[in-house]
Amino acid sequence: MPTHRPKAKNRIRKAKLARGKLSVRRPKAVPKLLVRNRQVSEISEIVRKRAEAEAAIADAQKSDARLREAIDILPQGIVFLDAEGRYILWNKKYAEIYSKSADLFEHGAKLRDTLKVGVARGDYPEAVGHEEAWINERLEKLYHPGPAHEQVLADGRCILIEERLTSDGGVIGLRVDITELKQREASFRLLFEGNPVPMIVCAQDGERIIGVNDAAVAHYGYAREDFEKLKISDVQAFDQETPWTGDQSTEERAARTWKHVKADGSLIDVAIYSRLLVFEGKPAVLLALMDITERKRAEARLAFMAQHDGLTGLPNRILLRQRLDELLAHTRRSGDKVAVLFLDLDNFKAINDTLGHAIGDKLLKGVTKRLRSSLREEDAIARLGSDEFAVVQAGVTRPEEVAMLARRLIAAISEPYLFDGHTIVSGASIGIAIAPGDGDDAEKLLKNADMALSRAKSEGLGSFSFFESEMDARAQARRRIEIDLRDAIENSVLQPYYQPLVDLKSGQITGFEALVRWPHGERGMISPAEFIPVAEETGLINAVGGLMLRRACMDAAQWPDDVRVAVNLSPLQFRVGNLLSVVMDALKASGLSPKRLELEITETLLLDKSDQVLATLHALRALGVRISMDDFGTGYSSLSYLRSFPFDKIKIDQSFVRDLGSNHDAQAIVRSIISLGMGLGVTITAEGVETEAELSCLRAEGCHEGQGFLFSRARPNAEITQLLLAQRNARGAQSTLVA
Repeated sequence: MPTHRPKAKNRIRKAKLARGKLSVRRPKAVPKLLVRNRQVSEISEIVRKRAEAEAAIADAQKSDARLREAIDILPQGIVFLDAEGRYILWNKKYAEIYSKSADLFEHGAKLRDTLKVGVARGDYPEAVGHEEAWINERLEKLYHPGPAHEQVLADGRCILIEERLTSDGGVIGLRVDITELKQREASFRLLFEGNPVPMIVCAQDGERIIGVNDAAVAHYGYAREDFEKLKISDVQAFDQETPWTGDQSTEERAARTWKHVKADGSLIDVAIYSRLLVFEGKPAVLLALMDITERKRAEARLAFMAQHDGLTGLPNRILLRQRLDELLAHTRRSGDKVAVLFLDLDNFKAINDTLGHAIGDKLLKGVTKRLRSSLREEDAIARLGSDEFAVVQAGVTRPEEVAMLARRLIAAISEPYLFDGHTIVSGASIGIAIAPGDGDDAEKLLKNADMALSRAKSEGLGSFSFFESEMDARAQARRRIEIDLRDAIENSVLQPYYQPLVDLKSGQITGFEALVRWPHGERGMISPAEFIPVAEETGLINAVGGLMLRRACMDAAQWPDDVRVAVNLSPLQFRVGNLLSVVMDALKASGLSPKRLELEITETLLLDKSDQVLATLHALRALGVRISMDDFGTGYSSLSYLRSFPFDKIKIDQSFVRDLGSNHDAQAIVRSIISLGMGLGVTITAEGVETEAELSCLRAEGCHEGQGFLFSRARPNAEITQLLLAQRNARGAQSTLVA
């Protein structure tokens, strides 16, 4: 069919071409092989470029993925905008910060459009009332970046925005949620402004003051505007160093004391505590200023009081030893001598007792003034105790120089004083030790001067004495006594010996006085006159007295019921305050009836008429214990003491009994005492009866009891039991004869 003829022609043509009977015409200028190679090459290039493009796209996608991963892990929000303000890239933190607007973020979306939607929805409270102006201002900051600024969101969060232009005109933005920081700053502001402690904030990179609180303004006296124009060095009186110099890695530093000057020019001591912080978005240093002026003054006063006497203002023993150590160190190099003079006022206790402590204090101040005026500037003076002073004389070459100074001091102190209408005459005794001969250290010198003072006082008032080696020997012996006495007390070596008290009418033993005895393992029996003073000076008398009281009660409990025991008490035992309980414990442990116990006291106990002493005596008497006044007539005011307390017995001192048979004065005194005792209804006992003549006089005057060697010496308890048994047998035999 005509419509198919061209197709048939083509088939025929192809068949001929295949059999080689038909040729194809080609351009003569382009060979067939060359055409085919060119086509292959073009196709290969296309494939290669396509592969490179695909590889570049893959690399770009990988880089984009890595970039996204990198910015997504950042704690700050990051956003990239192009030159038209369209979103290119942002991280997860950016989307979290603007969570209310995150649904608007799309590639190619404009920031202006997201801001409009956000403003319309109320995401930005700062824009309310001037929405369009706020958007324009925000976009102006976008393409003209300046310092970082803050943005408040509807939920109260505060976002710090910082933006920079890129090289292609775009913008890279940083967003930081500073809500917590702002809250801390608000809390700091509240604590800072309202804190009663003065506080200053200084720039960390210098000393410029950038903030002060009300307390600092009030305390320093500067106006706030003037204060904040100052540098911290302007208020530091002497030190120009900043209080926070040093290791700035330490956030907080302990206080250091500084001198500050207030607006009125006065100086104060300030302890400064420094702490690094962020103030108004910038690194700064907070200084807390503690005014310790009064504390420093108090510390200075305490330091002065610790080394000085409060009444006279003189150095005390501590400061004296420091000064003496310094002088001794100097003398070891120079070869000079140093003298220590221990000075004790004469009759000071009597002046205190008669005129009162106020006059006594004035006397001490007057003595201090005279001592100062009698010494050189290089000499030292100190008050060591109640009425004891010490003088250190430097640069001594001969003992005569020290003797001259001692005489000068005694003469100056001995001049009369006039206080409150009273003319007072006192004196002084002085003990002297000179280094290095009497000791080359402070402790030894002071000790030796003290021993020399004791020697001077024993030789008479108003004298001085140099230390001698024999004094140290006596002191060592006394120390040995003290050590051995402590051991004797601990091991109950001390024993009570008993001397009979005899009824002068019947001749019968009515009781025994317990007298302490010390049988020493090496020295034999040591006299009480040797160890009792040591016991009183060292405080061991309380242990000795308690031991004797317990032993005497135990022994007396084995005697007949009509025989009493008398125990001496030292005034020092009353000062401890537990004497009543000690007596009660001894009575309870022994089972001895209180009415069989007599406690003997001396007049010195009542010298100050202490309420505590009288209360203890009344309590003892209420138990049933008898109270006896020993050594009557030897004190200052024996008669007045009889009015202070109702004694049960008065013991006439043996000094009045001795030679009573031939001494008419003694007879008159004894007669008066016996008559006084009868009038008061108390028992009278005479001590020290040694002769028949003395016994006869006492009986004639009506004395009730006697005690002394005429009747018996003091005996151990084993002999007392035999003595009482012999008396009972003799009494029975006499009764039989009478019958």
